Order: sequence, then structure tokens, then C-alpha cells
Amino acid sequence: MQITIKEVTTANDLKLFIQLPFKIHKNHDEWVPSLINDDIATFYPNKNEAYKYCATIKFLAYKGGELKGRIMGIIHHQYNELNNEQNGRFAFMEVYDDKEVFDALINSVEKWAYEKGCNKLIGPLGFSDKDPQGFLIEGYKKQTMMLTNCSYPFMTKYITDAGYKPHTKLVEYRIPLTDQLISRLSVFAKRPKNNPDIKLLEFKKTSEIKPYIREVFELINLTYSEIYGFTPLSVKEADNFSKRYLPFINPRLVKIVLNGKGSIIGFIVAMSDFSKGIKQANGKLLPFGWFHILRNMRNSDTLVLFLGSVKEEYRHRGIDALMAESLFKDSKVYGFKYVDSHLIMERNVKMRSEIERLEGSELYKRYCIFEKPL
Repeated sequence: MQITIKEVTTANDLKLFIQLPFKIHKNHDEWVPSLINDDIATFYPNKNEAYKYCATIKFLAYKGGELKGRIMGIIHHQYNELNNEQNGRFAFMEVYDDKEVFDALINSVEKWAYEKGCNKLIGPLGFSDKDPQGFLIEGYKKQTMMLTNCSYPFMTKYITDAGYKPHTKLVEYRIPLTDQLISRLSVFAKRPKNNPDIKLLEFKKTSEIKPYIREVFELINLTYSEIYGFTPLSVKEADNFSKRYLPFINPRLVKIVLNGKGSIIGFIVAMSDFSKGIKQANGKLLPFGWFHILRNMRNSDTLVLFLGSVKEEYRHRGIDALMAESLFKDSKVYGFKYVDSHLIMERNVKMRSEIERLEGSELYKRYCIFEKPL
């Protein structure tokens, strides 16, 4: 049957683009949808500041007149300029198990990126490292956490068949939240605890966090440069990001450390995993999605490490241990039994070795971002 690739140009096209994953993964037990509100914030140019410095294109694939796949192409001019690259990206790819459709979609983005002057295509990788990235390559039957990609095994087969090679690999750990873990952290937390110029901030209300948000994002921009795919966030992007996620964050799961001058030198933000609630809500907050999500947030046994950083000159002084000790003590009170590391670059050997020393830690998922010269 004939395959037709159509560029997304109308509101109805974009609606189909957003809805397609819900059909492809209808019977996929491990899949967790994105929130429709997040999709709107990502895919609508008037909602997403990244469109101002990125060239983009979205394609839909039809076979025999039926919608069978989607893909997005991105050229992140800001990232390319900062890193002296000429790379294009493919992202948010979803397709039924059909190699012909897969190839037609990826070829369409390759052609578009090449005509725009790119010499390499990389993906899956969205606007930033905060978007789901990489195809899943291990852990297909393990529970999926929110904000991560849950692709079928055939996606990896088809991308390698298309001539793509691994570019960046990512891993995800599950760690039991035990007294042994907290005791281990307590040893390293003693040094900053005894330093009068170090102050740990703990919060009871979201309103108490808000005065620190912009400075937290300034620290993110300063320290996240080593993370692949990261680009500094503008003030508006930081504000939009915090508005999207702050309602889902328990303020007691946020820790900030100040130095003697009152400046932020470290922070950690964790969230209750509510992926099951998102699935029950089918990605919709209204009319009753909030109920499923809030119920899952209260009953979840897994804590997700969402964001965190320590200013470079304060690293190796126990600041991370100070925050983690406080976070995990509070987490145990709330009934959490496990900690999910979220995605870590495979080459981050130091962080991985620290996690793997912990009793019961499990590397349970691997992801891969692929590349191909154009």
C-alpha cells in the first residue's frame, strides 16, 4: 500500500499528531502517556519559547489512507552554535510495527535536515534534555516512570537497520530507601552540618519556594552544561517550566542550601511518581484526571529524583549528602520505599558507582540516543 508523508500544517493535523501515541500504545501495559497539557506546551509554537531559536517540522505518515506514524524534526540553532555543531534532531517518533512507515518518516526528517545544512541527525532528542529522550533498549517489561520514553523493541531494530549508531546511552536505577542508605549519607553530611556558613532550607509551603525559583534556574544554567542536549533556559522558559511542574511537587521534597552570603549553592527537587495516575487519567487533567493523579501521588511508594545540582566550587564537601539525608528522612515519613534515579548518562561513572555501592540498587532500564551522518 502507498505511504504518504504529510507535513503538519493545520490545527487538525496537530491534534492527530498529539493523539496518535494513545492509539499506538493502547494495549501497551508499560507505556505511560504524557499529559495533554504538556503536549500543548511542547507542540504549540505560541506556548513554547524554544520555537524562537529552533527550526522545526512535524510529519504524519499515512498508509492505505490510515494514520500510521508521526515524527518531529528539530534543528536547535542555539545548541549547535554553543557546541560548534551542525546537527539535526528527530524526536517524538511514534509508529506502529511497520518498517516501511518507519523508514519513510525517518527519511523525511533526514532530507529536511540535510536541506537545512545539517551534517548529522541525532535522536530521539527533543528541544532539551527535559523531553523524553532515547529509545528504550533494555527493561521493556519494567515499570515506566513519568517523563521517560517507553518505546517498543522494534524501534531500536528499525533505527539500527536504517544505518544509525549509538551516540549517547542513558541508564535508570531503582534504589531501596533504607535506614542503611540514610546512615551512609549522614556520615558525609556531618561536615556541612558543622559549618556555620552552610544553611539547609526546608519548606512546608509552595509559596516558601517561589522566591528561590529563578536563582535555582540560574544554578541549573551554570552547572548543567555537561549534560548532553542541555541549553541554558531563558527567564521565561524557567518560569514556564516551574509553572508546569510546581503544582505536582510536595514542598517537603525540595531542599536548598545557601552559603554564608545567602546565595544558593545547591538544591534537590524530588517528586512522587504518579505515572500510574497519569495512565488512569489517560493524560487528561480534566474532568477527573486530577483525582487519579492526586490519589497516586499520595499512595506512590517511589520517589523520583527530578532535578538537582551543587555549585562546582562546593562539590565534594558533603552538600549533596546533606540535602539527600534530609530528603530521604522526610520521604520515609511519607511512606516512600524506593528512589528512582531518573536518567543518568552511562558515561557518568562516578555517579553510577556511588549508586551501585548502595545495597539493593538495580539498574533496570537503558536508553540510547542514536546518530547518523547525512
